[in-house]
Amino acid sequence: MSERKVLTKYYPPDFDPSKIVRQRGPKQAGPKVQTVRLMAPFPMKCTACGEYIYKGRKFNARKETTDEKYFSIAIYRFYIRCTRCSGEITFKTDPKNMDYTCERGAKRNTEPWRMNGGGVQESDEERLDRLEREEEERNAMVELETKTLDAKREMAVADALDEIRTRNARNERTGKDGVEITVSRGTVDEVRERQDREDEEAARAAFQKKIEDMEEVIEEVVEDQAGPSSAAAKPVPSTDMPPPSFKRVVKKKKDCAGILGIKKKQPLV
Repeated sequence: MSERKVLTKYYPPDFDPSKIVRQRGPKQAGPKVQTVRLMAPFPMKCTACGEYIYKGRKFNARKETTDEKYFSIAIYRFYIRCTRCSGEITFKTDPKNMDYTCERGAKRNTEPWRMNGGGVQESDEERLDRLEREEEERNAMVELETKTLDAKREMAVADALDEIRTRNARNERTGKDGVEITVSRGTVDEVRERQDREDEEAARAAFQKKIEDMEEVIEEVVEDQAGPSSAAAKPVPSTDMPPPSFKRVVKKKKDCAGILGIKKKQPLV
């Protein structure tokens, strides 16, 4: 049985390879062109019929190597056909911006993430410049916020110092009236507590003095009404309150039957 796949071939003894004539086609002139299968690199709109071609749609395209170069990187041009009107659309690579540029036959759609504030598509260099400006503005805002916080802190310290000076001046005024002068050497909270205690003591002294004045007025009125003899015979009534009584008082329960309209039955016995 013969082999299915022949691995060796038979060459006759009089075989001469130099007598084989190799036929070659005409040499291609101009740029090198080859047929490739690709996808649309960006969304576009045909200028002839208005057909929308989304990004990623597959085409049989012709790839052409141009004479242009970016440093040592070759730039390629691609030719595709519109799916509706068969109009020719060309675009080429852009290694400088790592993108593609549309040449003719179609118009590239607007991509908001590639646009700056003015509505013009920006390159990588412009994008870097814009980011640097935004970073500088952000640093300026942070510096302004820091200055504002420092100003607020200084104002709070100034208010605390004013409060301490005011309390020291009030302590000095009370010292001139005969009260002992207290010097505030602690924190703001200690000074506030000390001042509160002094205010309470001053209020208690004024209230006690007022009570004593009222007792003297009451005694004078009683002496004027009773006369000298009765004043000498009868003692001055005491203004003290009677001692409290803690005796338990049992209250009588209310009869709520009449309020609700309930009649009690009289016992038979």
